[in-house]
Amino acid sequence: MTSTFHDVSTIAHDDGTPVAPAPGTVFQVSHLSVSYSSVLAVDEVTLDVPEKRITALIGPSGCGKSTFLRCLNRMNDLIPGARVSGDVRYHGEDLYEPQVDAVEVRRRIGMVFQKPNPFPKSIFDNIAFGPRVNGKRRDLDSVVEEALVRAALWDEVKDKLKKSAFALSGGQQQRLCIARCLAVEPDVILMDEPCSALDPIATARIEDLMTELKREYTIVIVTHNMQQAARVSDMTAFLTTEVEETGARVGRLVEFDHTEKIFTNPSDPRTEGYITGRFG
Repeated sequence: MTSTFHDVSTIAHDDGTPVAPAPGTVFQVSHLSVSYSSVLAVDEVTLDVPEKRITALIGPSGCGKSTFLRCLNRMNDLIPGARVSGDVRYHGEDLYEPQVDAVEVRRRIGMVFQKPNPFPKSIFDNIAFGPRVNGKRRDLDSVVEEALVRAALWDEVKDKLKKSAFALSGGQQQRLCIARCLAVEPDVILMDEPCSALDPIATARIEDLMTELKREYTIVIVTHNMQQAARVSDMTAFLTTEVEETGARVGRLVEFDHTEKIFTNPSDPRTEGYITGRFG
């Protein structure tokens, strides 16, 4: 598919001078806010997502973690009444520029959801679906094999590629969904609580897989499991919910730093309170 991204100006400082992305920065998010039917859900989030690292989003339910994640590949476009403001730059380019093709955005920036969602097709056809939609007809066997190898699933399914994907276990289905994402050669993988429906053994397999994948991909993960964030991520963003004078609950970024610092020496007492279980 031909790229529809365009060169655009970088974000500017208050004095008008441009701010270029730092080397190795994939997403440059500035003053991002999201509303649903005029109700503010996420307010003024600013952070940079580094390349080929795992960035975890943690915080109590309703703080806007998944809403923020969906902004990174324009999935909120599909929600009626959703409105996104602020800047989301991908390798310095504005993801929300009118000329940018949202379908191409979602190809480059894939997503794995909370519950495994294989298509009602064979294992092979699940993986081949994306490449076929993108016009690839040749060498699908090698594409499918490579994706399954990268998702650490090939040895378990190589002799049953024609069987239904629903015959796989929950953990295998989630790795199949990761392989399906990898088959279209993304740059970034977004994961929205990918282990919440899995048992501890399957969760460990997914965590090991994430660690392997970050050698080639940038990963952003939403997780309620703070131990998981501490185990697998390089950077952690803590969001919380604040109650406005009107009574409305709004998600805001409290702190974003290296994971080790967030979990051992956080700068904000609200972060410490959440991590130690005093609230949230």
